[in-house]
Amino acid sequence: MTTLFRLATAGSVDDGKSTLVGRLLYDTKSVLADQLDAVERVSKEKGLGIVDLALLTDGLRAEREQGITIDVAYRYFASPNRNFILADCPGHVQYTRNTVTGASTADAMVLLVDARKGVLEQTRRHLAVAALLRVPHVIVAVNKMDLVDYDQATYETVSAAVTALADELGIEHAVVIPVSALEGDGVVTRTVHAPWYDGPSLLELLEELPVADETTGERFRFPVQLAIRPQDAARDPQHREYRGYAGQVASGIVRVGDPVVVLPQGRHTTIAGIDTADGELDSAFASQSVTLRLADEIDITRGDLIAAAEGAPEPTQSLDGMVAWLHERPLRVGQRVLVKHTTRTVPAIVSDISGRLDLDNLAPEAADTLQLNDIGRVVLRLASPIMPDEYLVSRRTGSFLLIDPQSQNTLAAGMIRGDKAFSAQATIGLGQFWAWEI
Repeated sequence: MTTLFRLATAGSVDDGKSTLVGRLLYDTKSVLADQLDAVERVSKEKGLGIVDLALLTDGLRAEREQGITIDVAYRYFASPNRNFILADCPGHVQYTRNTVTGASTADAMVLLVDARKGVLEQTRRHLAVAALLRVPHVIVAVNKMDLVDYDQATYETVSAAVTALADELGIEHAVVIPVSALEGDGVVTRTVHAPWYDGPSLLELLEELPVADETTGERFRFPVQLAIRPQDAARDPQHREYRGYAGQVASGIVRVGDPVVVLPQGRHTTIAGIDTADGELDSAFASQSVTLRLADEIDITRGDLIAAAEGAPEPTQSLDGMVAWLHERPLRVGQRVLVKHTTRTVPAIVSDISGRLDLDNLAPEAADTLQLNDIGRVVLRLASPIMPDEYLVSRRTGSFLLIDPQSQNTLAAGMIRGDKAFSAQATIGLGQFWAWEI
C-alpha cells in the first residue's frame, strides 16, 4: 500500500531547487511527453546544450524570464513505494511568506545549499521557519557538488555548519546529503561520483521517512463542519430521528462508546456511531472524513468541537500566538481581523504586538508593528470563544489564520502559544523566542 508524503523544497536563490524538483519528476517518469517536448523546445530557444529541467516547475512567464521562482509551485510525483505532493518554495527573502505556506503542512523540508557558498542568511531563515513550524524532518541537500569536483572536505564543512545550526534551533531530525541536481547524482539513485558517501539517495531517504502520524500521542479532536438532518426524514421513518455531525478528524482516534465533550458548551456524552458513505465504522482516525452520532441530543453547529473528554482544550477569548505576517499592509495594535481556527471563524481585535523575531540572530526584538514576512508575537481579543491546543502539542488544532474582514484576504498564519510552549522550548532551540524574553 502506497502512502502520501508531503514535502517542501527551500533554499537561497539559484541553489538549484527547481532543477532538483525537475530531476525528481524526470527520473521518476512523472513528466508527460508533451510537457517534456515543451521544455526541450524552450531549452533550445535559450541556447542551452542540455534540457533545463527547472522549466518543469517554473511555469509562470515572469519566472521564466527572470530565471527565478516567485511562487509556490505544487507538483505531484510517485515512486513504487510512495506518492508525493511537493511544494517548490521561492528563495528570495521577500518571499519568505511563501516558504511558510509551503512548509506548514509538510512532512519534510528539503533545504538546498550551494556547495560553493555554504550556509547563507536565507539558509538560516528557512531552518528557523522549519523549526517554528515543527516540520518533522529536515533534509539538507548540498547541491552542485559537480562544481566542486565532489570534494569530501567541502561537503563535510557545509554539513558541520548545518548540523550546528540545526542543533541551535532545536531541530530534532536533520540529515545532510550530497547531490548534483544537474547531473542527477544522488537524487533518485545513489551517488557514483562521491564514493566517500555511503548513505541513501534523496529519493531513497524520502521513501524511508515516516509520515507525520497525528493518531499517535495526540488527543481526539473533531471540528464540526455540518449538522446533518436528512431532508426526507419526515417521510422516511427509518431516518426520522437521525442526527449526525460531519467533519474531518483533526487528530487522534475515536471509537464507538468513547466519552467526549462538546465545546464550547461543555456538554459531556458518548459516541453512539460513526458513519461514512460506505457504511458504519467502529473507529476513525486523523484525516478521515466521517459523520459522528452522539448518545445525547445537543445543540451543535458548525465551528463547535467534539473532543476527547480527558484533556479537552479550554474555550478562550484571548489568544496568544506567533504569526507570520503575509500581507503588504503592516499589522498594528487595534486592528480588527477575523480569526479562523479549524471550522470556526470569529471577529477579533489586535490588543498587543510584543515584538518580532530577528532571523539574523534568532532572537526576539521589540516592535510595535509587523511588516511583510515578519514573524512576531501578538495577543488577540476574540468576540466569541475558540477551543485551541498549543501548536507545540498539535499542528492542526494549534494553528490559525488571520483574515481581513473586508476583502477576506489572508493576512497571517499563526501558531498558538501556552504554558507547554514555554516549558517545552525554554531550554532548546527557539526557546528564547517562544518564552519571549526580550
